Amino acid sequence: MNFPSELKYTKDHEWVRVEGNEAYIGVTDFAQRELGDIVYVDINTVGSEVAKEEVFGTVEAVKTVSDLYMPVTGTVLEVNAELNDNPELVNSDPYGQGWMVKVSLADAAELDSLLTAEAYQELVGA
Repeated sequence: MNFPSELKYTKDHEWVRVEGNEAYIGVTDFAQRELGDIVYVDINTVGSEVAKEEVFGTVEAVKTVSDLYMPVTGTVLEVNAELNDNPELVNSDPYGQGWMVKVSLADAAELDSLLTAEAYQELVGA
């Protein structure tokens, strides 16, 4: 499994990549393996501020639907439109083209409460 060290992680298996005052958010390699083949991503929070740990969308796999939890408070600026036609990008490239949303950070200090790659690996037993 892949655990990029430049990312921050949540116990709910989301990752965050910070670029200035914005962040890209997706699900981890571990999560996509546990879910199985992703067939649909439903995110309708564009333009909304979503608080840390609130649901910002869902991801549907062949056998289950899972909520997506916001790792940090922020306004959803963009949803990865490529996922509409290619939800399998979450499986094939979870840290790259499989990102879910881009947000404007409300409070960058919240990033300090997230897990490092090493702590996340320990959490999932990798």
